[in-house]
Amino acid sequence: MSTPPNTNLRELTQILRPFWPLLLVSTVLGILGGLSITGLLATINHALHTEGGASRGLLLGFAGLCLLALLGSVVSDIGTNYVGQHVIARLRKSLGLKILSAPIDQLERYRSHRLIPVLTHDVDTISDFAFAFAPLAVSASVTLGCLVYLVQLSPAMFITTTVAILLGSVAQFYARSRGIKGFFEARDLEDDLQKQYRSIAEGAKELRINRPRRLRLLGESIEGTADAICQKQVNSINQFVVAKGVGSTLFFIVIGVALGFQAMWPSTSTATLSGFILVLLYMKGPLEHLLGTLPNIGRAQVAFRRVAELSELFTSPEPCLREAKDAPARTAIDSIELRDVHYQYTTEEGAPGFAIGPVNLSLRKGEIVFIVGENGGGKTTLIKLLLGLYVPQSGSVLLDGAPVGEQQRDDYRQLFTTVLSDFFLFEDLVQAGGDVPADAMAYLERLEIAHKVSLDDGRFSTLDLSTGQRKRLALLQAWTEGRPVLVFDEWAADQDPTFRRIFYTELLPDLQRLGKTIVVISHDDRYFDAADTLLRIEQGRLVRQHAGATEADLT
Repeated sequence: MSTPPNTNLRELTQILRPFWPLLLVSTVLGILGGLSITGLLATINHALHTEGGASRGLLLGFAGLCLLALLGSVVSDIGTNYVGQHVIARLRKSLGLKILSAPIDQLERYRSHRLIPVLTHDVDTISDFAFAFAPLAVSASVTLGCLVYLVQLSPAMFITTTVAILLGSVAQFYARSRGIKGFFEARDLEDDLQKQYRSIAEGAKELRINRPRRLRLLGESIEGTADAICQKQVNSINQFVVAKGVGSTLFFIVIGVALGFQAMWPSTSTATLSGFILVLLYMKGPLEHLLGTLPNIGRAQVAFRRVAELSELFTSPEPCLREAKDAPARTAIDSIELRDVHYQYTTEEGAPGFAIGPVNLSLRKGEIVFIVGENGGGKTTLIKLLLGLYVPQSGSVLLDGAPVGEQQRDDYRQLFTTVLSDFFLFEDLVQAGGDVPADAMAYLERLEIAHKVSLDDGRFSTLDLSTGQRKRLALLQAWTEGRPVLVFDEWAADQDPTFRRIFYTELLPDLQRLGKTIVVISHDDRYFDAADTLLRIEQGRLVRQHAGATEADLT
């Protein structure tokens, strides 16, 4: 995915807008500090060639320039440090808000192995560049001031110097264009490396019992990708190193030419020549700093483009997520209906993918509904449509007979509590107002997990548990939230036979007696009689609907 330069510029301008005044003041002070250093060089050269030494006025001027250089540099650094820190904080908050309010299907397409490096590596790279902005301004102003002083000393030698600087700059910009290309390629490979790191962390058990896969992942994937990143970074940086070396050599060639000026033009004064060489030697540092920062600028450009791509991808947020207030959710419903709902995925290439629908489904208060079917048939997609996580591309969702629109969708979602197959377990129990449920410990006992986990100020003492035990904690969270509709996606799959029986024959009826509407994705056909309604979905379509059916009835 490529992002136009004007998109990058617009994003940068938007982030910097509140800080323009302070950034402008800091930059101006940095420039004044740099010009003061140039003035100090001129004063030193003048004092060295003044008969009788430096006058009192010259010394006062020197002291004033020292003070101005100090204040300009320090205040400029403080200002840009403030701006840099706040820009990065603003960027992080902006990205967090965009991700939190992005449609779920967009987040699912933008894989986490691509998302995490943007939030960490790329933001840190931009942060490093932001803090280097003031020194860059000082170096630029010193270089500019030195060039102005060189014009006054000797226009001929100034032209020679300018030609050398231009040649060095051409070499640097040529290196920069080639180097940035390498940085982009290396950054793409870093996404692949992040994906491989996830594989060795999340697939640690499988890799230990499969030597060929382990060796292939290590040798061909991780080591190969790491070596490729290393080679591209080395090649890119070497481009800058060679160009920097050429620039330094040109500088000393100019000094050699300046030394030869007096032989070719005897009228050139010693003061002019020594001043010229003094300024050149001093200017070499700031100029090399400017050119040496080009790799960092290149990396920052790559990083900012990645951040801009992420921002551009998530430019269609769900407005209600940003505007929603933490208000108490409804505690009861009469019915939820999916009417002629249709949803189709798209592939990464934009081609049509798996489709579900049209689906017609009705849930009533206090009803237990089982959804069954083969893997890949559309059960999870149906659940996401029911939860309002996916927005139907056609058809409608109705709550108590009223359509659920964009403005009502976030409130609608608050009716549900879920334990999905890929659930994330938070470490705390939260109710409206942040209170800890009074009966939480009783539920821990009921779920037979109190011997492993306790509650401390509303937080679980540990999450280092088996998958089945973690699912029990997730069920506890769902139970204590007190919402009217509960959705369980293969919850019992990781439970032992005894607790699986307890789930279907005791826990679900208990929740039903509390007036909860319950939706369960299940393959446990021996417990299908626990459902009031049994739905089967095949290839994205609800094909049968029975009350109190068994698996044999559905096949």
